[in-house]
Amino acid sequence: MIGSSPTLTWLNVLIGFLFILFDSLLSLILGLGIGGSLIVAAARCILQLSIMGLILDKVFASNNIWGVFGIAVLLNFLGAFEATYNKSKRRFNNMFPLILASMLSATVPISILGTRFAMAQNPFWQPDQYVPVLGMILGNAISAIGIALNSVHKEFSENKDKIETYLAFGASRFEACKPVGKEALKLALLPTVNQMSVIGLISIPGMMTGAIVGGKSVEQAAKLQMISASSALSVLLALCFSLTTLVDSRCRIRPDRLDSRKPIFYRYRDAAGEKIWKGIKSLKFWGRKERGSEEERRGLLENHRD
Repeated sequence: MIGSSPTLTWLNVLIGFLFILFDSLLSLILGLGIGGSLIVAAARCILQLSIMGLILDKVFASNNIWGVFGIAVLLNFLGAFEATYNKSKRRFNNMFPLILASMLSATVPISILGTRFAMAQNPFWQPDQYVPVLGMILGNAISAIGIALNSVHKEFSENKDKIETYLAFGASRFEACKPVGKEALKLALLPTVNQMSVIGLISIPGMMTGAIVGGKSVEQAAKLQMISASSALSVLLALCFSLTTLVDSRCRIRPDRLDSRKPIFYRYRDAAGEKIWKGIKSLKFWGRKERGSEEERRGLLENHRD
């Protein structure tokens, strides 16, 4: 029986944060330009995990199926938001609801089947078992969807001649989009394939690590891996939605349905930040008195030149 793990405090979090600060300092010295992103990502991670911990504590304590259902919907909603607005450089029309539908259609059934039959949990919605599995599946699905859609959108934005050629020679929408979809799916699943090839030999996956820390035997923890099927299914659905949006039913490429701008709320955020920064810079000039009108300054310059 594995002993209980020690209780972590905010001091432990601070010690871990020091490594992020070191990476940021290294980025500043080498001019990598990612130091600020590292700090923001780390702060965001701490905030998100703190909030999630408070919510999950209540869900685990209630042991209620509706609480688990609500968490599942919330996690899928946040995952779709992340995949749409943060992982994708370009967005197609109605991308958020379509990505949400693809993630719900893939992650929820597979997580239910996995916990009920692969993990032999009865009932399947046992919070301390089902929620971590769903979170693991969603994490892999978000990364895979982001890679696949970025590949597709790049093809339609920068290299759509090949697709137009297929369509011009009478290819159907499916035939014209098939090479693009296959390449995007291959790229999306490549990290999963690479990860699975070293699992158990070099690396210990997160779900297995969590199970071991939680007190399960190593043999039991090794049986908790079920990530590739969910990633493939969610990516396939997302690709279908993307390709059928960018090539309509009349076999026309629709670049007008692809938006390369930042999401509108990020544009508002940047505009507000720019105004605040201008206001801060203008504070340097407060209290200074004008020493003359514009005409007087021009006259002084002309006299100086003479």
